[in-house]
Amino acid sequence: MSPCLGATLTSDGKCRFEVWAPKAKIVEVCLLGNEHGVKDRLVPLTQESRGYHRAILPEIGPGSRYAFVLDGGRQLPDPASRAQPEGVHGPSEVVDLAFPWTDEPFRGIPVSEQVAYELHVGTFTRDGTFDGVISQLDRLADLGVNAIELMPVAQFPGDRNWGYDGVFPYAVQNSYGGAAGLQRLVNACHSRGLAVILDVVYNHLGPEGNYLGQYGPYFTDAYRTPWGEAINFDGRGSDEVRRYFLENALQWFEAFHIDALRLDAVHAILDRSAYPVLEELADQVRERMPRWGRRASLVAESDLNDPRVVLPGDRGGWGLDAMWSDDFHHCLHVLLTKETRGYYEDFGTVSDLARALTTGMTYDGRYSEFRERRHGRASKDLGPEHIVVCSQNHDQVGNRMLGDRLSTLTDFESLKLAAAVVLLSPFSPLLFMGEEYGETAPFLFFTSHGDPGLIDAMRKGRKEEFRSFGWKGEPPDPQDVETFRRCILSPEGARDPGQRKALSDLYRELIRMRKDLPRSPLKTIPLEQEQALFFFRGEGPGAVGILFHFGTRERPLALSPHFPEQPWTKKLDSAADSWGGPGSQLPDQIEGGADGEPIVVGPRSFAVYTIRCG
Repeated sequence: MSPCLGATLTSDGKCRFEVWAPKAKIVEVCLLGNEHGVKDRLVPLTQESRGYHRAILPEIGPGSRYAFVLDGGRQLPDPASRAQPEGVHGPSEVVDLAFPWTDEPFRGIPVSEQVAYELHVGTFTRDGTFDGVISQLDRLADLGVNAIELMPVAQFPGDRNWGYDGVFPYAVQNSYGGAAGLQRLVNACHSRGLAVILDVVYNHLGPEGNYLGQYGPYFTDAYRTPWGEAINFDGRGSDEVRRYFLENALQWFEAFHIDALRLDAVHAILDRSAYPVLEELADQVRERMPRWGRRASLVAESDLNDPRVVLPGDRGGWGLDAMWSDDFHHCLHVLLTKETRGYYEDFGTVSDLARALTTGMTYDGRYSEFRERRHGRASKDLGPEHIVVCSQNHDQVGNRMLGDRLSTLTDFESLKLAAAVVLLSPFSPLLFMGEEYGETAPFLFFTSHGDPGLIDAMRKGRKEEFRSFGWKGEPPDPQDVETFRRCILSPEGARDPGQRKALSDLYRELIRMRKDLPRSPLKTIPLEQEQALFFFRGEGPGAVGILFHFGTRERPLALSPHFPEQPWTKKLDSAADSWGGPGSQLPDQIEGGADGEPIVVGPRSFAVYTIRCG
């Protein structure tokens, strides 16, 4: 790949400017003056092949502000700006991305071994910065988490946003602490053995402050996304557009030591070329890993249920490392909440969850009532190492009208059950900030746009989104600063102190326990009438059998006939007093295969048994 786009400092103390503007005949960089009497200065760039304009200028250091001028027009921020200190409409700033890294011993963590923790920098702490996150890393490491996943940090309008309205993919949000703040956070994570996953958005750009279209054909009208114009990955000029996004992805690995990228909504990255951009990205990452000396991964958010997302390129796939499973979340959510509106109408049985626990997907070619067509595709090659699962995430909480967390939709026993299904599954678990202690603060949709027309359209659009779920009332105003403030975590005040501690302790124990679970073989036995599911991992000594009970009342259930003919010992029971439960009625020992008397199982409970050795 050729030298970087944007403004980059050279080793001999100069600054190199490069911008792609294929329709402009004259491109100038405006070097902005300062309060000390230095005046603005226009310097023409040299026009080169394929629409690039370049110049190398002396005496321009970190902190210098600049803008580009196309054919004598208005000043525009740099599409590849590394910093926007005055916001999305202001000038760009030259940034020195050199950093005194001390993370050389850290070599990364495979997705299959990660226990990830998704967080939003602005609401995770009252500080709302990368340094605020650093203050909580020891707590997360003690919990057993080994990776944090940051919602998008690319520069967005104002200082309150989920991050999916970012318009400068190369720039780190100034209100979070900018590039240096993110580098400090990654270095601090690696010193504690924590990987860092960064959420990036390559399917669209936000509507406010989006200047890319004024530079070149970054967008196409051949496709449409739910959020606006689609990125031009396969039309005229798309080679340069692809370079822009590929170079951006590599920047996170190289200059920021990010360990994995979570690629937002890849089903909206529309590319019919023979070499899809996501496959090209996967190839470039693999090619550079030996040089980086550490693992780098790509994880897709995809609603396609298509194994090609993770299959290698020589087998017709894109070659990404893993993908999120919406099916898994929906199966579990409906069993716990009984909600069946919107896309939840496709789920609701214990058998659905059993299928998801086995393959990661419930819809692998089955007919979907919600979509009114078949959905997904089966594959024998979709191993558990390719699947990421959760009971909550920013989408599934934040795209509810009131931002309801599971802690406000169901009871304490159900929260423990949800944790066990996710953390004891064979897949890579993802926790959403605060769920480990039962956080009750909502996670609402919030923005700080400056365009009145856009604000009004956004309010109407959000309201329309909720129609299929039948939710009543008015959604909180995304522009109201109070909507944002309500989302800031309050671990000291969430739930009853006893329940808060019991839940945190249970999460810690489940994370510890999952490290010793056999990876295969897997077996599920759904009991629909009893609302129970038996889940087995491994065979012989050390094998684990888990009972999940989703019923809301105590009920007699024959355990022994469902366990293989071996002696089993109880290791954990969520109904026990030690976990804040109502008291266990399950036996400490089970002789599998015997026709034993039915045992009373508690509502919304789970228990873990292992085969005794010897």
